[in-house]
Amino acid sequence: MTVPWVVSTPVLWTVHHGISRMLTPRAARRGDPVARYVVEPQVRADPYPVLEQLRRHGPVTGTARFSVTTDHAAAAQILRSAQFGVAGVPEGLPGPLSRWVRAADDPYALGPLDPPSLLGVDPPEHTRLRRMVARAFTARRVAGLEEHVTTITHRLLDELAAEPSHRVDLIERFAARLPVAVIADLLGVPEQERGPLLEWGNAAAAQLDGQLSLSDYRRSRHALKAMHRWFQGHLVRLREQALAGRPGTDVLSSILVETADLPPVERPSQVELRSVGLLVLGAGFETTVNLIGNAVAQLDRHPDQRDWLIAHPQGWAHAVEEVLRFDSPVQVNARRALVDTEVAGFAMPAGHVALILIGMVNRDPRVFADPNRFDVRRADAEAHLAFSTGAHFCLGSGLARLEARVALRELFDRFPELRIDGTPVRRDAVTLRGYDHLPVRLR
Repeated sequence: MTVPWVVSTPVLWTVHHGISRMLTPRAARRGDPVARYVVEPQVRADPYPVLEQLRRHGPVTGTARFSVTTDHAAAAQILRSAQFGVAGVPEGLPGPLSRWVRAADDPYALGPLDPPSLLGVDPPEHTRLRRMVARAFTARRVAGLEEHVTTITHRLLDELAAEPSHRVDLIERFAARLPVAVIADLLGVPEQERGPLLEWGNAAAAQLDGQLSLSDYRRSRHALKAMHRWFQGHLVRLREQALAGRPGTDVLSSILVETADLPPVERPSQVELRSVGLLVLGAGFETTVNLIGNAVAQLDRHPDQRDWLIAHPQGWAHAVEEVLRFDSPVQVNARRALVDTEVAGFAMPAGHVALILIGMVNRDPRVFADPNRFDVRRADAEAHLAFSTGAHFCLGSGLARLEARVALRELFDRFPELRIDGTPVRRDAVTLRGYDHLPVRLR
């Protein structure tokens, strides 16, 4: 579908966010647990007791057009089944209207959920793009990054150690800066051009949420446009280097080199390549910064487990899995039924949207004994679905695990007396769970 104009920002905001922001409070006033989670900050601060109410209604509950699951088996079935595809944004619009809105959007303002992003397309487009990107995130390549991640971590910790007051915001000074530095290298960003990356990463990640205000949506789109323009110039530079026989080792250069001999119709488009860069930056940054922050907060609440890990550093990898399970950085996922189907006895006609509450799925008592207890030595913590599963299993999961393991191990090795000192500030988001600020005393 070709549209000769770009839809205005207020119209797009109304479709993507405004309608939901208008309707959800009504459902919250009726006591709907999901709506309360979306609307009430105090529920988002600790959503698990309120969302636990959904379990009494069975594995899947909802209406003919929309359902919710907190059940591990049902969630895994939905995420792995070829009968479901990406939910798309906006959800629930008639097909022609949804396609019109997408076609009329500005290709230089597309977010990580918008096609052709991997999070916004189904096979065969998803299969083709994922195959190109996956080579950059193989287990062997990720393992080879450990020394580099450790070097960056030590540099950041040296800067913290030089802080005279011994008090820092751990998110600003460490948890956010580590993944930004790693991702900059993955994308081949020159050192002198890395300044805006943190702002852009936050802007891209904001689009993962479905409840932005108009002003926040404007700011996000403004940053996304700047990011797309930068990536366009970056791709030109990388292509020139490759043609000159000096290809980079970054993700985008690898894709350019490996697809250079394909027929033009099979090569990734400029929009596709920009979307790859945006997704690596936004999704890769957010998962890791939230994972590190959530881990430090939970270990502060459980000092006996923190002390055990300091004494047994081989346990950090498993501790990361428990943080992913217990306080998942991504709380919500969604899929749309492509055909009439059924999950756990619940009928889902084609077009039906299934909302998967990942944070609650990871506390399913039928899978995890005493699921509301944080335990870094839990034997089955790896059974969580924090990185999804199936065709859309997170490509960067191995890197996020590596970064978190190295960051936490080295952080508490350097500062074993680290404690939260002040009031942590949770980020005001529905999909992503983490901290904007985490004040700590290092020693």
